[in-house]
Amino acid sequence: MSSRSRRWLRTLLPLLVLTVGSAYALASWNWCGRWSERAPVVLEQARAEGPLRAGAAKVPLLPPYPVVVAGYGPPRPEASQAETPPQARAVVLATGDVKVGLVSLELLLVPDELVAAVRERARGLGLPHVVVVATHAHSSFGGYDPRLVSQLVGTGRFRKASLEAAVAGATEALRQSVARLADVTLEVGEAKEPGLVRSRSAGEAPDGALTRAVLRSAEGPVAELLVFAAHPTVMPRKREFVDTDWPGRLSQLREERGGVALVLQGAGGNVSVAFNEGEGVEKVLGFARAVAGLAERTAPVAAGSPRLAFARVEVALPRPDASRLVPSYSRAAGDNFLCASSSRTAEVGALTLGPLELLMLPGEPTVGAGAALVRRTGATGVLGLADGYVGYVETPERVEAGEGESRRQYFGPALLERLATGADEASRAAGFTR
Repeated sequence: MSSRSRRWLRTLLPLLVLTVGSAYALASWNWCGRWSERAPVVLEQARAEGPLRAGAAKVPLLPPYPVVVAGYGPPRPEASQAETPPQARAVVLATGDVKVGLVSLELLLVPDELVAAVRERARGLGLPHVVVVATHAHSSFGGYDPRLVSQLVGTGRFRKASLEAAVAGATEALRQSVARLADVTLEVGEAKEPGLVRSRSAGEAPDGALTRAVLRSAEGPVAELLVFAAHPTVMPRKREFVDTDWPGRLSQLREERGGVALVLQGAGGNVSVAFNEGEGVEKVLGFARAVAGLAERTAPVAAGSPRLAFARVEVALPRPDASRLVPSYSRAAGDNFLCASSSRTAEVGALTLGPLELLMLPGEPTVGAGAALVRRTGATGVLGLADGYVGYVETPERVEAGEGESRRQYFGPALLERLATGADEASRAAGFTR
């Protein structure tokens, strides 16, 4: 090294150290501030009892190809076509003057912006109460979530056209469902097959329960709701095709009998598929057939003149906590990054449909977290990936111990309790029998 180079190095090195130190100090500053705690606020509630009407529809989502394939960390492939085109599936339930719309999107998750846009357009359809859920397909298209952490971890670079594609599909499915309202009967049943699923981390093991609700008119099936928990990660990663994984294929199989089949994720934060027959598409289809066979074993029974009730409650979230996600020396910077991507509030919903009393959470509750909510509220089940996304929801004990899915949870041990206080209010407002 020449003497001139050494002089430059001696000059630049202090500047480099100062720059890095300043950047570290700046990132470590507490930009989050204090996150206040307050009582849950009931945003919506409605109840009715009497003859039930329902309408359902399925509408293709039209992503702006080429699109990023969401679901996994970078680098992510781009897709210009779909193995199975993603769909928006909706059902509208009506009793008396109460109408509730439920729309399922074959996406990884539904951010707040997407949910708010769908609700705004649904009000123009005469639908004041709407639930938006994701099937959690890890190989569907991305680009619709503007939050930085979501873009980095799962959905890829934000594109307004991707968001609009999801909103447009959901709105059209709801519009067609409203136009098709007809008198229906309700049948509900449940079956279990623990061998279809496994726990990918410590905690309570999944039982492979599938709840099936059938809405049937005089002309035939109108809609089928299938509540089942398992991560849709069966398709191989990094394929340059958009794919809806096993939920999309399960819906298709059930729709061969008529009507529209909505696949709803239960408490599946730590639940993986336990199925090893075939590879790639054949494996996905094989698992979908296995779950479809389980649905046939549910033996739904008539629910008589059902109740219909809905409630939506806002809760204050605890301050984000990156202590389990990043090294200790970057904890403050990690907290700041999560704070920049997180709302300070979230919503918990409750839906009563005949004997079904379902809680709806904006994230991925584990089996243990779901069981705790059921014990607390008397709910018959818990739906995840509904009306927003706050990440994983693990039990406080496992978060404090750094076990289970807590290494993926964006918030500290208080998260489940905050959501549970909202679940208490929502379940009361929706008339859960407890």
